[in-house]
Amino acid sequence: MGRLHTQGVAHVIKDPHFTLVTEIQKPDAKKRLSIGQAMEEPAAAYNIYRNPLGQIVLDPVKAVPVYETWLFENKKALASVKRGLADSAAGRTKDLGSFASQTDED
Repeated sequence: MGRLHTQGVAHVIKDPHFTLVTEIQKPDAKKRLSIGQAMEEPAAAYNIYRNPLGQIVLDPVKAVPVYETWLFENKKALASVKRGLADSAAGRTKDLGSFASQTDED
């Protein structure tokens, strides 16, 4: 195993209010635990964190297609998209009509 990745771990716990789902569940012979009853919605994947006390946190994540990563790497573009979404949610939009005539599609 590699070294514990601690950068940003403080931001993993976004809500400190936990609910006990099951008590004293033992892993099977292959060291697996069933967590199905703890999941409300299945995530695409999980980041797994473990602290020196052996506590484990599963942080659900979803993958972003490679062709979309440019947006997350371009802070200015991402901020612009977030502003646009906030403006739309607040009703600060202007109907510019159809853009169909601007496409190359027949």
